[in-house]
Amino acid sequence: MTKRLEGKVALITGGAAGIGKETAKLFLNEGAKVSIVDINNDDLKNAESELREFGDVLSVQADVSDEEAVKSYVDKTVDKFGTIDIFFNNAGIEGKVAPIINHDVKDLDKVLAVNVRGVFLGMKHVLPIMMEHKKGSIINMSSVAGFIGSPGVSPYVASKHAVIGLTKSVALETAAEDIRVNSVHPSPVNTRMMRSLEQGFDPDNADAVKEGLEKDIPMQRYGESDDIAKLVLFLASDDSTFITGAQYRVDGGMAAK
Repeated sequence: MTKRLEGKVALITGGAAGIGKETAKLFLNEGAKVSIVDINNDDLKNAESELREFGDVLSVQADVSDEEAVKSYVDKTVDKFGTIDIFFNNAGIEGKVAPIINHDVKDLDKVLAVNVRGVFLGMKHVLPIMMEHKKGSIINMSSVAGFIGSPGVSPYVASKHAVIGLTKSVALETAAEDIRVNSVHPSPVNTRMMRSLEQGFDPDNADAVKEGLEKDIPMQRYGESDDIAKLVLFLASDDSTFITGAQYRVDGGMAAK
């Protein structure tokens, strides 16, 4: 049986942990060659070592908010593997938890730099590679917070709403080139980011925060990284060749209320 990504090259930002690493593993098992990008070099090298048993993997240290670094991770991926067929634009940060009146502008700027400028720059520099072949799939990481509000994390929520606008606009710009651009929108997922947010909401009782958030999800649990990775695989594969400009919730029903 043919693997779903046989012969494909995938690039994943935020690939050293959590959803990014789980998606890299799934892509490798489905036959892709994978380049993972992350800002934390120690985590990146550990992830590369772990993933190497599943297939051909490259790791590149980069700050996704820095345009020269973005150009570099794209160039290194192409130098190693020859092209880029799939781009999982996944890197993101949560920012601090506080009411808007207690946020400094620098808090907003930091979150937007990674979650919006990083997504923008990634597409800007990956798309010329895809346009050469008139084919490709880009999956942008947003959040259920891209559809709803959430008190205390206004910079994060704003950034995830912005990803929807970028996704729709670039999907329209590239549809005639047979390049697909979609976004995925997870609920809280069992990763480092949620541990940070739980602590931010109530440093003295983070476990109670988690319990409360789980009760807000109709399926009564957080997502797991592989729940998200399986959706990303679908959007990366040829099973989704007529889907672009779409927003996919993987949130246990959270935004259906």
